[in-house]
Amino acid sequence: MASSLQSLIHDDGRYQKSFHLFLERSSEHQCMQDFIDNILPDILASIGDGKSHLNVIGVGSGDGVIDLKMLSKLHLRHPGATVDNEVVEPSGQQLHNYKVLASQKPGLDYITFTWNKMTSSEFEQHWKAKKMTKKADFIHMIQMLYYVKDPEATVSFFRSLLNKNGKLLIILVSGESGWGNLWRTYRNELCNTEISQCVTTRDIKSFLDSKGVSYQNYMLPSQMDITECFSEGDEKGELLLDFLTEVLDFSNTASPELKAGVLELLRHPECSVESNGKVIFNNNLEVIVIN
Repeated sequence: MASSLQSLIHDDGRYQKSFHLFLERSSEHQCMQDFIDNILPDILASIGDGKSHLNVIGVGSGDGVIDLKMLSKLHLRHPGATVDNEVVEPSGQQLHNYKVLASQKPGLDYITFTWNKMTSSEFEQHWKAKKMTKKADFIHMIQMLYYVKDPEATVSFFRSLLNKNGKLLIILVSGESGWGNLWRTYRNELCNTEISQCVTTRDIKSFLDSKGVSYQNYMLPSQMDITECFSEGDEKGELLLDFLTEVLDFSNTASPELKAGVLELLRHPECSVESNGKVIFNNNLEVIVIN
């Protein structure tokens, strides 16, 4: 990353603020909910081979909202099975939120939670150091491959943990989304070199294709209202710009040329549509399910 620009992930408080604003302004969780309700149950039906115990790993589970929704679909498909749920999440605050949510939700006595406050690479080291032989029936990595050094190695490691009928589910922004266009144009200026950050499903699919790995994919149409980004000095607009660029205080630390270029591209038809005075960003996601 250009030396003058600091990654948003270095300020967890501001990251969480901008992330929650992003969730308010986008249909991100709604499109995931539709997928969980309508498509995921059939994917989960074929795992487990009728076993009475299932192993699940959530990588980058956040506050657990999406995890618990998926676990309830798993329970509906395999009502007699107990579940061992490994939670991998580096943010102490998010892990705390997940624990609170799980403690307040009735009917989770079929799940045993193992809490791992660590990154996915720390979890991989921990797993190998303990010479674990346990295999997983369902592993999910939702919107987290941006934060690893090597997404392909990460996918390969977790795929190696799958049981015979296990599934690895990945959700990332689509290569054809506004994010994909933003990152293709400004990768050198915006993308943090310590983590993958600018990865899309296009990158993961091309890696899987090169290895001859079979997968299914599903598009999740999603959008995000970024109108406030174009009001100079608007506090919420600046938070959204931080989230879009993954740069801490982008508005005030980017060069005038970079800021103008990014704002122009965000308005471009490749990234957004303008309707009723609003700028609506293409936030399309894609699901990849690896067998």
